[in-house]
Amino acid sequence: MKYVDEFRDRALAEKLSAAIHAEADPARDYNFMEFCGGHTHAIFRYGVQDLVPANVHFIHGPGCPVCILPIRRLDDAIELAEMPGAILCSYGDMLRVPGSKRRSLMSAKADGADVRMVYSTLDALAIARANPDRQVVFLGIGFETTTPPSALAIRQAADEGLENFSVFCNHVLTPAAIRHILDAPEIDPEQAVRLDGFLGPSHVSTVIGSKPYEFLAEKYAKPVVIAGFEPLDVMQSVLMLIRQVNDGRVAVENQYTRVVTREGNAKAQELVDDVFELRPTFEWRGLGWMADSALAIRDKYARFDAEKRFPISEKTAREVKSCECPAILRGVKKPKDCKLFGKVCTPENPMGSCMVSSEGACAAYWTYRRAETLAEMALEAAE
Repeated sequence: MKYVDEFRDRALAEKLSAAIHAEADPARDYNFMEFCGGHTHAIFRYGVQDLVPANVHFIHGPGCPVCILPIRRLDDAIELAEMPGAILCSYGDMLRVPGSKRRSLMSAKADGADVRMVYSTLDALAIARANPDRQVVFLGIGFETTTPPSALAIRQAADEGLENFSVFCNHVLTPAAIRHILDAPEIDPEQAVRLDGFLGPSHVSTVIGSKPYEFLAEKYAKPVVIAGFEPLDVMQSVLMLIRQVNDGRVAVENQYTRVVTREGNAKAQELVDDVFELRPTFEWRGLGWMADSALAIRDKYARFDAEKRFPISEKTAREVKSCECPAILRGVKKPKDCKLFGKVCTPENPMGSCMVSSEGACAAYWTYRRAETLAEMALEAAE
């Protein structure tokens, strides 16, 4: 299979592993954050961390759109779903994420709300056309990757004159989050995590390009390599980061050249800019409130903005006690540091979003390293 098998070749993986071992300086540690949850799962699924030296550490970042949505916004979505006559459409990952009092969209559906899983915004538009007497709200979440489809749906609804379709917008921006993580030591020293470089998001970069990450090299002196999702992509990117660190170079490099360019997808960017504008501030789970880190629907499309169209009550939401999702999303802790992991919190009974989401760090540990992680937790508890 072209563009898949080539990037899972065992012989090439062994060569890359040998090169990484040869070039990694045993006298130092390398701490690289993979911002994207897709990278986290690729690392665990293919055992990449076993193919690099022990002094190369992967720090898991907040790059999972389901994981970073704060409980308060999820509670808002549940409230929208429970409006009389409403239909709330959502991607599947969001349905089981627990909100306040462990209620989820799935439990709201069990209680009678009309919550429907969709695979695309086009599905939500089709539901709106088929139900002209009901209000259809699409729960828009995700980074720059999923924002263009939401923009396209709003433009399509405007062109068709659909009066019963709206979007609850929760689209967020990756560069602002990375900046926030690097500024954290100045805000709160306890939240500081040592980072020597980043595996840059790949899907996001197909839209915005690699250019928006150049500030990381220029201002923060942190190397970045935009990395693909296949195991050889990740390993080559790690080697590129190690070489930058060893050489004392700081640059944004693009390993994922078969898809990503420096400028990105101009047509998608124009579409997003037409429909959305920057929010002054937005709350991320684990990272808190961040300026210019999310998008809102422009006033000219206000009739498709669920926040403006429907009243949403002010709420106070609290994280599940002892759940370490917020610290895991900041890279400060790992799933094994959470007392709930594998005991109270499992995929069948998730306490936090990191265990529910298909891109969550806890889900990766559970799926690919469960026995080892639980053994480490037991050993640490006994010490």
